[in-house]
Amino acid sequence: MTERSNQASSITTSLPPWRALLKGARAREGRQPSARWLQLATMGLDGTPRVRTLVFRGWHGGDLLELYTDTRSAKFEELLQQPQVELCWLLPKAKQQYRLRGTWMRQAQISNAQSWQSLSPQGRALWGWPAPGQPLEREADFPEELDDTVAIPENFLVLQLQIHRAELLDLTRHPHQRILWCRDDAWREQQLNP
Repeated sequence: MTERSNQASSITTSLPPWRALLKGARAREGRQPSARWLQLATMGLDGTPRVRTLVFRGWHGGDLLELYTDTRSAKFEELLQQPQVELCWLLPKAKQQYRLRGTWMRQAQISNAQSWQSLSPQGRALWGWPAPGQPLEREADFPEELDDTVAIPENFLVLQLQIHRAELLDLTRHPHQRILWCRDDAWREQQLNP
């Protein structure tokens, strides 16, 4: 293995330094559901920006962030066209904002079955509803729960986003602190003006 291969391998297997800071900030939020909410920005099919709130589902390795989505949604079509995204994660009690830039990993190997089972019956119900963003039909069925016996719907997808840039804005100090980490720079910390 070349030195460059060793460096690339260590980047993907080691935990980026910003992950510990993010974990600490999330812990300061306590059990608030909002500690798992982040905003995902994509490029709309018409070339204009789109932002929506999703629920953080976990990490796969050091820098693959996982979210769940419905393949019938506009965001899925947008990701097919442009897989580059940015996430904004505001943690108000910790007074920190994380901006994470990354790429949707289309070919990522993931377990949809395990992810599906991790959802509560109420959480699974969303994938049994009619296609998101379409005109409402009054007679449409919106189940409140989908139990463990329901097969994984074809429209259930685990999004894995390869994070390649992380930026922290820490509002607890004067002046505020702003730090940047880039995957291509082996996650070396760089201080920025707030």
